[in-house]
Amino acid sequence: MKKYLAEFIGTFVLTFVGCGAAALSGGVEGVLGVLGIAMAFGLSIVVMAYSIGNISGCHINPAVSLAMWINKKMEGRDFIGYVVSQVLGAIVAAALLKLIGSMCDPIITGLGTNGYGSLSYVRLDMIGAFIIEVVLTLIFVLTILGVTSKKENTSVTGIVIGLALAFVHIIGIPLTGTSVNPARSLGPALFAGGKALSQVWLFILAPLVGAVIAAYLWKYLSKEEKKEKSK
Repeated sequence: MKKYLAEFIGTFVLTFVGCGAAALSGGVEGVLGVLGIAMAFGLSIVVMAYSIGNISGCHINPAVSLAMWINKKMEGRDFIGYVVSQVLGAIVAAALLKLIGSMCDPIITGLGTNGYGSLSYVRLDMIGAFIIEVVLTLIFVLTILGVTSKKENTSVTGIVIGLALAFVHIIGIPLTGTSVNPARSLGPALFAGGKALSQVWLFILAPLVGAVIAAYLWKYLSKEEKKEKSK
């Protein structure tokens, strides 16, 4: 239960701070802009990695947990427990953001949701959104699998993963708002409703597809690396 609670807390912080930065700062053209929002997500990972990393591994993302399960770094029971905890953490964070937004003057209705078409800053269509989310998730998850594969990287793991998340957000925010995390997308969409909720399926499915590709790609790459070392 400690691991599940840690994942709940971590996903809550990621969603509350990251999506909160996007919503409360006014989005792409707001106070923080793309770089500010990207850093909010990235720094959330850094802070949580060094807070709860030794308890749960700080996945705080169903796509990451899926890749870890495929690579046999966690059991099926824990995978389910992690995903449930992550989704609940994102939902509670979104609920709190909505409450805070209702107390602002004027009321802030945005929740940092993802979207394509009219909900995309550059009006990216559905196919483009699916492709970019798969690619960005692949990059992000592959980075995690690589940096966590060696014990000597332990001291810098959180920083590398946080920078990787900020990195993919820089290009992804104008396109889709950047998901790469089904829980982070589902929580805000549930409270935003409308188009954000009708489009959330893409931001659940595409990151999972990207994670599967990254997991099997890493399996292949790490297998080849072991072969080279054994020669």
